[in-house]
Amino acid sequence: MTPTPTAHKPPIRITLADDERMVRTALRAILSAESDLEVVGEAADGVRAVGVVREVRPDVVLMDVRMPGLDGIRATEEILATVDGPPRIIVVTTFENDSYVYDALRAGAAGFLLKRADADSLVQAVRLVARSDSLLFPAAVRALAEEHARAYPTPPPWVARLTGRESEVLRHMADGLTNAEIARRMGVGPATVKSHVAAVLAKTGTRDRTQAVIAAYEAGFMSAR
Repeated sequence: MTPTPTAHKPPIRITLADDERMVRTALRAILSAESDLEVVGEAADGVRAVGVVREVRPDVVLMDVRMPGLDGIRATEEILATVDGPPRIIVVTTFENDSYVYDALRAGAAGFLLKRADADSLVQAVRLVARSDSLLFPAAVRALAEEHARAYPTPPPWVARLTGRESEVLRHMADGLTNAEIARRMGVGPATVKSHVAAVLAKTGTRDRTQAVIAAYEAGFMSAR
C-alpha cells in the first residue's frame, strides 16, 4: 500500500537534475504516482540544479553524475557547502563501478542509483535516503569502496578514538542496518544507537552514514576485524 501523507508527515520533496528531458519526464511520472512523494523542481545541468535547490529547498535530489557545464560531483559539493540544511543527494548513473560515482559519494552524496533501476527500486531508494537511518545499497557501496578507495598510508587518528561500541556500530552501519536493527543486534535501546552513530560521525568528521563507511574503508578499518 502506498503511504499516505498526513499533517504530521508531509510528502518527501524531490528535485530532478538530468540533462535528458526524457529521463526527467520518466522520473517525474514514477515519483508523482506516489502519494508520499512530490517533485518540486527540475534542472538540465549542474549550475541550474544548484539554483533550483536554493529556490525550492527539496528533501532529496536525484542528480545525474555527468551533465554539461557543472557535473553532478561539483554540483553536489556546491549544494552541500552552500545550502543550509542541504538535501540528501542520490547520484544517478549508468555504471555502478564508475569512478565518478565513488567521487560523488566522497563529495557527500548519500547514495547512488542506476539508470536502469526499476520503478520500485527508485521509489524505495528515495524513501530510504530521506529517512537517513540506513545505507542505500550497502553491498554496492562496499564494492565501490574496495575498488576505488584511496587508502591512507597509516590509519587516521579517529580510528584509535572510537570506543568498542562505536566500532561495532560503524561495522553494522557498513552492513546497511538501520538504528532499530543495530539496537536489536547489540541488545541496547535505539536512543543509545543514535548516540553512538552521532559519535561516529563526529569522530570521523563525516556528514552521514555513507561518508562514514567510505572513510572506514579508506582507513583500513573494515579489514581490521
